[in-house]
Amino acid sequence: MASANPLWGAPRIHGELLKLGFDISERTISNILKKARPAKPPSQTWRTFIRNHMDITFSIDFFTVPTAAFKILYVFIVLSNDRRTVVHFNVTMNPTTEWTAQQMIEACPWDTAPIYLIRDRDNIYGSFFIDRIKNMGITEVKTAPRSPWQNPFVERLFGSIRRDCIDHLIILNEDHLKKVLTEYLDYYHEDRTHLGLKKDTPSVTPVQEGSEDGKVKSLTRLVFLHNRYE
Repeated sequence: MASANPLWGAPRIHGELLKLGFDISERTISNILKKARPAKPPSQTWRTFIRNHMDITFSIDFFTVPTAAFKILYVFIVLSNDRRTVVHFNVTMNPTTEWTAQQMIEACPWDTAPIYLIRDRDNIYGSFFIDRIKNMGITEVKTAPRSPWQNPFVERLFGSIRRDCIDHLIILNEDHLKKVLTEYLDYYHEDRTHLGLKKDTPSVTPVQEGSEDGKVKSLTRLVFLHNRYE
């Protein structure tokens, strides 16, 4: 698995092995891969707030992707913190506060809006956006200036998208990026194990049952960037 998926570390491989029914510790895999220690976690107070309100909180943010023609595309993500599920995304070359507010409407149809919304203090979230969020009954929780760690789940998602996908592809245009992200998010929800979900996937993947001499089958994902094992 490490050879076929050079972007994976010990946690990802451990998650795959758990889903295959192998009882092995992550420490054993780490020793094999000689993985470095994880970074120091953020402050306990903020982490406690997020943990206590996980099931009623969304996180939003933008990240940028350059194209082959050196144009900049903006990706807007709406993430449900509970199961790390991406409830909505869209791509544009010209983000505005009106466009961003409309994305929230599309992300929360039929009274599915969260109680809290974590975001940074970017000027893109102007008065039109603030009024729209207020009318939806959502309480905004703004992070401190220059503190991306206070919006940890969406920031970690951006890192995963870059490391797992975008950094290894040449994006041609807006439609191409939407297609790539759609395929990646299918993989992200159905196949990719997560540390914060106890090595499960956002869509909840059951542990497979099989005989000890059963063969493990590899299924390619994301144009051979990753694999799914059964």
